[in-house]
Amino acid sequence: MARVGVLLLNLGGPERIQDVGPFLYNLFADPEIIRLPIPQLQKPLAWLISTLRSRKSQRAYRSIGGGSPLRRITDQQAKELQSVLRQRRIDATTYVAMRYWHPFTESAVGDIKADKIDEVVVLPLYPQFSISTSGSSFRLLERIRQEDSDFARLPIRAIGAWYDDPGYLKAMAGLIGEAIDGADDPATAHVFFSAHGVPRSYVEEAGDPYQEQIERCTALIMGALGRDNPYTLAYQSRVGPVEWLQPYTEDALEKLGAAGVRDLVVVPISFVSEHIETLEEIDIEYREIATAAGVRNFHRVPALDTNATFIDALAGLVEGALAKPPVSMESLSRLPKQTKLYPQEKWQWGWNNSSEVWNGRLAMLGFSAFLLELLTGQGPLHALGIL
Repeated sequence: MARVGVLLLNLGGPERIQDVGPFLYNLFADPEIIRLPIPQLQKPLAWLISTLRSRKSQRAYRSIGGGSPLRRITDQQAKELQSVLRQRRIDATTYVAMRYWHPFTESAVGDIKADKIDEVVVLPLYPQFSISTSGSSFRLLERIRQEDSDFARLPIRAIGAWYDDPGYLKAMAGLIGEAIDGADDPATAHVFFSAHGVPRSYVEEAGDPYQEQIERCTALIMGALGRDNPYTLAYQSRVGPVEWLQPYTEDALEKLGAAGVRDLVVVPISFVSEHIETLEEIDIEYREIATAAGVRNFHRVPALDTNATFIDALAGLVEGALAKPPVSMESLSRLPKQTKLYPQEKWQWGWNNSSEVWNGRLAMLGFSAFLLELLTGQGPLHALGIL
């Protein structure tokens, strides 16, 4: 029987307060997160952003206990998935590969080779595909395969988007149904899906299918739920001056409050584990906004974590992948619909999408330089006597 390695891909998160700065640096140093016209600026900008954001981010992590629970939860998901797969007579060992913090992808690949695994199934813990999540990790794996001949020899199967998997939809519908039943008036409770946002340019310029998949996913979940409750989809966690997918979560919450919605069932749609964006951003920041807008009852649906139906669905995805032929890592760059993982954009003059995107990026660079000069007390503006 072949020994199967199941590589679970996730974002990662700082486990201690002192990890916050280095984690943010790793995040913003990834060109799939912030794309610059001059690659040499990537690391300096990552240092600047991580330095400026560290204190605020540290406060957020302190509010949820001092660090992210993401690694602990992902490790438990991996253990339970491994157990279910072995019950199904698949000789599987699970490995966790975080993109921006420990255990890094390179470490997981080293463990796979040390364990003499025969074949690998790559399973992103992102139901919907995006350039900045699954895409970034796929690109990293592609680079590792190109540089590591031993890893390159292993047959590999990759699971792309799985937002429409029946088991996943059933698990989500079950959790949402429980939250609705806890509302004062279950029949009129408003279901509010909050998804992690991405820059609009990813969708319009690069063909990222994320928005389409998120919209389809919410409709499928409501169908699996089998109830007539109204629902809204919005996007959270935007960074920088460029336009992100809309409506923004805070704006949508204020609008619903003004419309008289009193019972709100909030669903973290693009997250399968509790972490900073559920525990702090949704539970604290967005709860305050909703309450101020007039929402009386803010019910937050828990993330899937180790929900038994969800773990069973992941096992089914692995089984389905093993029934298919292995793929080349290069083919991951075409998952799905020929999506470009790292769009090579060109400057265009005039009032158009491309020029607006670049204007926003240049404005971000200029603003960052201004903030750095305020912090250090040195720079051209000080030399000219402006500051």
